[in-house]
Amino acid sequence: MAAFVGAVKLFICLVLWLNTLSSLQGAREFYEFRYPFIRKASSFSSASSFSSSNSDEVSYDYIIVGGGTAGCPLAATLSRNFSVLVLERGGVPFSNANVSFLSNFHIALADTSPTSASQPFVSTDGVINTRARVLGGGTCINAGFYTRANSDFIKRVGWDARLVNESYPWVEKQIVHQPKLAQWQDAFKDGLLDVGVSPYNGFTYDHIYGTKVGGTIFDRFGRRHTAAELLASANPKMLTVLIYATVQKVLFDKTGTIPKAIGVMFKDENGNQHQAFLTNNRRSEVILSCGAMGTPQLLMLSGVGPKAELERLNISMVLHNEFVGKGMADNPMNSLFVPMTHPVEQSLIQTVGITKMGVYIEASSGFGQAQNSIRCHHGMLSAEIGQLSTLPPKQRTKEAIEAFIKSKNDLPHEAFKGGFILEKIAMPLSTGHLNLINTNVDDNPSVTFNYFSHPRDLQRCVKGIRMAAKVIQSDKFMNFAKCDKPTMEKLLNMSVKANVNLIPKHINDTKSLQQFCKDTVITIWHYHGGCHVGKVVNHDHKVLGTRRLRIVDGSTFSESPGTNPQGTVLMMGRYMGIKILRRRLGKAAHV
Repeated sequence: MAAFVGAVKLFICLVLWLNTLSSLQGAREFYEFRYPFIRKASSFSSASSFSSSNSDEVSYDYIIVGGGTAGCPLAATLSRNFSVLVLERGGVPFSNANVSFLSNFHIALADTSPTSASQPFVSTDGVINTRARVLGGGTCINAGFYTRANSDFIKRVGWDARLVNESYPWVEKQIVHQPKLAQWQDAFKDGLLDVGVSPYNGFTYDHIYGTKVGGTIFDRFGRRHTAAELLASANPKMLTVLIYATVQKVLFDKTGTIPKAIGVMFKDENGNQHQAFLTNNRRSEVILSCGAMGTPQLLMLSGVGPKAELERLNISMVLHNEFVGKGMADNPMNSLFVPMTHPVEQSLIQTVGITKMGVYIEASSGFGQAQNSIRCHHGMLSAEIGQLSTLPPKQRTKEAIEAFIKSKNDLPHEAFKGGFILEKIAMPLSTGHLNLINTNVDDNPSVTFNYFSHPRDLQRCVKGIRMAAKVIQSDKFMNFAKCDKPTMEKLLNMSVKANVNLIPKHINDTKSLQQFCKDTVITIWHYHGGCHVGKVVNHDHKVLGTRRLRIVDGSTFSESPGTNPQGTVLMMGRYMGIKILRRRLGKAAHV
């Protein structure tokens, strides 16, 4: 019997190993079989696919710019009834081990090669950040935590609650999982309850006050499931997805009283130029799903934005709108480093404390890197890669750069023997702006978030840090850590040294929690805004002052929904797709 059980275990291990091996080595064959509509941009031909009734030239009912968190579910939905072209500037996630495995989460962010899934940028505030550059968008490089928005958010944005509650499960059934709770996360959960972040709501997707365990897009084998997999629900005969297709601008017909989107101009992986056009139907649309950085940038490059901004770079103006790029916000995060005497299992965010003071408390632990990961230096966390040009000169001191490089080199070893308790401001009142640096779409625009410029944000950060410290000092968390209870001063000093941003530090000023918040602010990649509803788009997300142009992504948000926005942005793609189909076809829509 024992021999039989052993043989079964061996067989299961062999199957899992072969599955992993084949999924990496045969990733191209896999995605070409399951997603036959995905191909490189250089394969694009004006006579290769759908045709307009009024022209011999290929045309599409919908052109979606950006195959990301919202773009993929949107494309899958619209393709059930109409021809859809998706233009994604990055590659596919399926063959990239740094994207596919939880253990490579940090490495994916650190890979700054030209074809990597993440494109780093540094805000003028001195905070290091990144934007996705891959089919599947942010779901390919994030920490995987999945939660729905709170019901008040849905009411504020004016969405149909019934359709929202139909759209979330469509996503969840395909790519979301219940996590196996790591020991660090379990101890953190007990610590939250110990300090009064209650009740315990167990595992739930819902946004509820108290402590809960959320969903994850990592399965039990640590494999990531991204928005790109939602394309499996598409009608393959009606969908074309071009990878390495970088859209440079939206094309407009300006002969009428209102500029009308007619198509886009894009370049392929070889730098060759192409144009793709909409059908002549008045309901055909170009839909921008480039994210909070990419969408306002592309709008301005297309001639839609503040007049002075466009004139400064000699961009031909299509429409003046002073609000494009305004109202940019990022949820500031600060963390307390907790050292351990022994290595800790790697875990990303699984448990969260949702407080009534507008602060979320979360946790992560350990450091991982699979043997078959794409090796690279910590490029995103490197001060030496030449991206300091976006920082104010006073922050680019030689001493600051050298100290940053040293702390960056030490961080993985520290993090491997410990973890972080994180606090994030829920709805920051501090906002900033995005501006073009040049007219090259490949270059990042300049973005300023103005962290803690509003005093209420700073007050909430101080409260959040105090609560995070109490969690660490709680008896239940200390029992897990098996170490002496650290003082607040010790926690702050260790955390300042372990922090990774380009802001000058006040190492010895640990008595001022306000100063600690300012010195150690980092991002949790939840930036949003730049194309707000009522200012850049209407409530149907159509760009004001234009025809046949819409935006479906987080740039329209004035707040980041829930403790993590990815679930709502995924749902948003499905939701907007159904709304568009139903308004165009009524009961004849096939969704």
